[in-house]
Amino acid sequence: MSSSAGKNPSNVAGGLKAAIHNPNVSEEAKESAKARLEEMGTGVESTTSGSDAGDAGLKNEGNVIGGYKATLKNPNVSDEAKQHAEQVLRDKDAI
Repeated sequence: MSSSAGKNPSNVAGGLKAAIHNPNVSEEAKESAKARLEEMGTGVESTTSGSDAGDAGLKNEGNVIGGYKATLKNPNVSDEAKQHAEQVLRDKDAI
């Protein structure tokens, strides 16, 4: 196994988390990945996924707002999704 020195810690943590959740990875390798995550100070449960407004604090706020604005202009998006996007933008004072 290669050292994580000089690598992006977020990418290393993401790879280790993926290994833990991969059914094709041995239990021994999963335990090793968990140990490395703990050494890095990152827990297995601290994953970030989805683009819900609740996760917006963990992401680039400008990108989140841009995504909601794009939703309003996309003809392939449902009216319900557009209403949600508009409400989120109003809550953020972005429109």
